[in-house]
Amino acid sequence: MRVYLPSTLPRLAAAVRTGEIDAPVAAAVTPALREWYVEGDAEELEYAAMLSAARASLQLLAADPTAPRRRVVLAAELPDGTARPTPDVDRSAVRVPGAVPLSAVVAAHVDDASAADDVRRAVDLWDAAAAGDEDALFLVDGVEDHELGWYAAQEIGPLVELET
Repeated sequence: MRVYLPSTLPRLAAAVRTGEIDAPVAAAVTPALREWYVEGDAEELEYAAMLSAARASLQLLAADPTAPRRRVVLAAELPDGTARPTPDVDRSAVRVPGAVPLSAVVAAHVDDASAADDVRRAVDLWDAAAAGDEDALFLVDGVEDHELGWYAAQEIGPLVELET
């Protein structure tokens, strides 16, 4: 089962040091996501789950004012049944019991530095968007115009070295 773990660059650096990443709530293709996005093929469903984790990365950034303003999502392969759907959080949300070994991560998706200003605005407006401010929500949603860069698992260490 592929899961998408929301993260930040400092959390990613810590994962490289410890060999594991803690992300109790992740995103995946769940029955609720399939039902909502009935027209989507497997690739589109995976992309929707990854975008959900990217949005959760914004929330992590809002909680860490020192983190560089770039979204980070880690794609990990876990044994089937490890992650449990949590539809009360989000249609793609899953609970992951315990830390995920970095060896399970197959790729990292990270904003390019050019996205930092838009991500910063989205983070600054996070609380207002969550409270229902439509203008703030529009700007938070707009950060999805930035495609996340893809890094293979073996590129994660060098990526962290470059970014820290």
